[in-house]
Amino acid sequence: MRCIRIIVPFLWKLIYKPEPCSSIYFTMNKIGRKLFYLLPPGFRFAARRLFYLPSDTLDKLRGNREPIIPPKGMIYTGSGDFKKMGEMQLGYFREFCGLRPSDAVLDIGSGMGRSAAALVHYLNSQGRYEGFDVVKRGVDWCSKNISTRYPNFRFRYVALNNDLYRPDGQAPETFRFPYADQSFDLIIVNSVFTHMVAKEVENYFAEMARVLKPGGCAYTTFFLYQKGQTSFPEGFDFPFEYGNCRLMDKEVKSANVAYEKAYLEEELVGRNGLAIKYLFEGSWRGDAKEKSKEFQDLVILEKRNDRN
Repeated sequence: MRCIRIIVPFLWKLIYKPEPCSSIYFTMNKIGRKLFYLLPPGFRFAARRLFYLPSDTLDKLRGNREPIIPPKGMIYTGSGDFKKMGEMQLGYFREFCGLRPSDAVLDIGSGMGRSAAALVHYLNSQGRYEGFDVVKRGVDWCSKNISTRYPNFRFRYVALNNDLYRPDGQAPETFRFPYADQSFDLIIVNSVFTHMVAKEVENYFAEMARVLKPGGCAYTTFFLYQKGQTSFPEGFDFPFEYGNCRLMDKEVKSANVAYEKAYLEEELVGRNGLAIKYLFEGSWRGDAKEKSKEFQDLVILEKRNDRN
């Protein structure tokens, strides 16, 4: 147990708290990531809890944390400032997706409520938010701390299989979203398809097209590559070919997944009555963060009005 308390926080810091770029750092990052993915899902969650325990304790004692913002140690997806990232994305929802205060929003992979915490200050009483996630602790926390304050914000736990977060559950490729046809103006899928393989993503695209209103938008992120590409940015490699995608880790397939851009355009988007409205390359490619909207490639999709 003492060994775990030392190693797990170290791996978390190595993977999710980047230092200045160097070849040595990228090599250590790759090794740390591999070791991290060897841990069972429960230990991966423990990594962040242990690493941020002192900081979270101080925040609680000082009353520094807003009620709808989770402790840092409970956040199991993404990096950076939780509140500022949510506010930044809200700006993108409005600018690139045309989000209005009265709209209906679906958040696929709602996590610890990053998008929801920003949207509570924008959606009005006519607007509504639905979120679902495969991690129960996130759904429970959001239901207790957000839904009780904002009744038009609802969170749902779905027991789906994902080898990054849980070892059992329903197959995502057969999952039907528990919502009516054409019921949402905006769908958020942030850092979700980067943790799913092709057959799962294909089903999610079909379901997104079903529940999205004509003219509605989907805010999605990917790691995209060109056909025939085998080299990737230093420290962020996808060496394993897996059908229509490439994997970072062949043992934990959902760890990080990249998709061929042509497959996205022709199979996922084109066949589901969707269109790419905007595509912004992410900073994962090695560009300066200031030049990118997101770390991952940001793809704004729009449902064509001629889609039934």
